[in-house]
Amino acid sequence: MKTRKLGFISVEKKIGKMIRVPLRELWKKEDRDFTKWLEKNIEYLSDVLDFDLTVLRREQKVGPFKVDLYAEDDLGGKVLIENQLEKTDHEHLGKIITYLTNMEASTAIWVTGEPVDEHMNAIEWLNQNSPDNISFYLIKVEAYRIGSQPLAAPLFTVVKRPTKEIRQLGAEKKEYAQRHILRKEFWIRLLEKAKEKTDLHSNVSPSIYSFVAAGAGKSGIIYSYVITYRYACVEIYLDRGKKFEDPNINKIRFDQLYKYKEEIEKDFGRELNWERLNNRRACRISAKFKNVGLNDKDKWDNIQNKMIDAMISMEKAFRKHIRKLD
Repeated sequence: MKTRKLGFISVEKKIGKMIRVPLRELWKKEDRDFTKWLEKNIEYLSDVLDFDLTVLRREQKVGPFKVDLYAEDDLGGKVLIENQLEKTDHEHLGKIITYLTNMEASTAIWVTGEPVDEHMNAIEWLNQNSPDNISFYLIKVEAYRIGSQPLAAPLFTVVKRPTKEIRQLGAEKKEYAQRHILRKEFWIRLLEKAKEKTDLHSNVSPSIYSFVAAGAGKSGIIYSYVITYRYACVEIYLDRGKKFEDPNINKIRFDQLYKYKEEIEKDFGRELNWERLNNRRACRISAKFKNVGLNDKDKWDNIQNKMIDAMISMEKAFRKHIRKLD
């Protein structure tokens, strides 16, 4: 019994409560105190990063400005460190971007006592959208002492850093944006050409999406041009919304049109794809042009002419039948 009691008391003596210490109690001035201290104790920062740092200069000039610490990573890359003991602000974010671009550095490290959500989001966005050789780190610095001990110890925590997942997300966003640009360019060209032959899509604006559509004169039915990376097509899309009194209206309309399939295809000039889409609310009737897509810019002119001619033929072939629909 005595042994157990002594053991318990011994453990109790080794455990103390961590008490947070205000940073200004340790470092009254950022430049004169904290930055000088960090210069001499850069290993505290290196320990929480995935690389070692060597400080080259303090208060490195960048035009009329000064970088708190100018360092080098273990691969020889330029690193700038900007310190802010208080809450993060726009001014320091602007400084970091200015310093990094003017110094042609590869890594920017922002050390702060209180990172706010907006600036955490900004650093993450920068890591997503910057080239792979550029990295941004947001580091939180705190200080603690154990119980009544007079000495305090700093604690550095990585709040935001570049990761493979963040880089991948950024690459996907760039690819997504590029698709938007390419689609809009395609639709600008197609719609300009179409106006010379038909008024059907004359009031339609270029889209960033895979289709542009115009009404067919009956609620819930549209004529659409579609472009993907695998094919192009023109189609009639039947999709009267949920609020309509008959939930099966799209299937009813499709079936009514299908009765005239042979006549419609004869007027159109070729077979069509009749897609009732039984597991979905909508239905589709289309004419596809395969083995050509959005990336084939050298074929755009030819495929756009074919799409426009097919759309004109489709509208003529379906016009009287659509008018008779419920």
